[in-house]
Amino acid sequence: MKKIVMSIVALTATTALMAGVNAGACAGCHGADWSKVALGKSKDVSAMSHADIATALKGYKAGTYGGPMKGLMKGQVSKYSDADLDAFAQTIGK
Repeated sequence: MKKIVMSIVALTATTALMAGVNAGACAGCHGADWSKVALGKSKDVSAMSHADIATALKGYKAGTYGGPMKGLMKGQVSKYSDADLDAFAQTIGK
């Protein structure tokens, strides 16, 4: 029973952290487990650290990070606050 309660608490906390970011849009290109190399050009997000993901997301937003998909990603993250992006980054990667 304790494991079930802890799982529900963890799921609720993760859902709350992700509430600000539409992860469904991300999963379309990066896969449900974040390991898909989006459009054959991105990094394997699941192998990145939380800090690296946060840096990348905020860099896309600022226009200071990214390669060939920089413009596409800027459009995806520009509507979110840095705090939303930091919280979201904590829910994926290592």
